[in-house]
Amino acid sequence: MSKATVTFVTGNANKLREVQQILGAEGIGKAIVNQKVDLEEVQGTLNDVTIAKTRKAAEIINGPVLVEDTGLEFNGLKGLPGPYIKWFLESLGNQGLYDMLYKFEDKTGRAICTFGFSEGPGSEVLLFQGIVDGTIVSPRGPKDSSKPVFGWNPIFEPKGYTETYAEMDGEQKNAISHRYVALMKLKEFLEKRAESA
Repeated sequence: MSKATVTFVTGNANKLREVQQILGAEGIGKAIVNQKVDLEEVQGTLNDVTIAKTRKAAEIINGPVLVEDTGLEFNGLKGLPGPYIKWFLESLGNQGLYDMLYKFEDKTGRAICTFGFSEGPGSEVLLFQGIVDGTIVSPRGPKDSSKPVFGWNPIFEPKGYTETYAEMDGEQKNAISHRYVALMKLKEFLEKRAESA
């Protein structure tokens, strides 16, 4: 892989589209390409999971990589499901996730996105994290029934808004999301590094 590219390790077309929309095709001074790689899901904190996946991805790709791990924390459940949201969502669906909070008064939560960046095998893994506070709500959206549902977006209503991520149009969501916050930190770091090189 050319040094002029960074491989975003994902097979998820929605994530790739969001990253490209937020950063732009050359948003970090390098072209963003993607490759699906099956990475072992280690157990641990969101940071532990992201670091392990980024190290392994850098070895497999043998070049610069960007790996994302996302968590959804329910404050009433003391941070669960957190980094295990993917498995909870697959098993329970959005309604089942919301129903987990049935007996809890506190229905607030946090959407967390952590990007791991590495220049390649053996290089340090740098983490860039975005956090958005909100409320876990009964599934709503998308407004256009022909639009596909993306992950747990229908149950997360960001603080200060009356729509879930799923009800928002892509442009609005991309301007406020946990992914956006994390990517802006990554972009700022890479721009500063390029200036000092």
